Amino acid sequence: MNLTVLDREHLARFTAGDAALEAELFSLLDQQIDACIARLEAARDARGWREAAHTLKGAARGVGAVALGEACAALETQAPNPVLLEPLKRAAALTRAAMRAA
Repeated sequence: MNLTVLDREHLARFTAGDAALEAELFSLLDQQIDACIARLEAARDARGWREAAHTLKGAARGVGAVALGEACAALETQAPNPVLLEPLKRAAALTRAAMRAA
């Protein structure tokens, strides 16, 4: 499946074209990526895993980070397993690159 990394139209609607707000949202998402991946790596039960994936999914979808949101959605229904984090980490790297290029 080939997903959009960053839906710029969604982001523009969300921020009303405010570049400063966009930069702030990107910074917050960047922090959320690190925090939630750390929580996923440390998760020992399904609830902690699901909550971390769900939190990052919401943050990603809020700014139009489509691929990252979908990677998180795929994790929400899985049991904690570090191997499953690789697609999420790839989507996070692509999202970060798209945010830097924006």
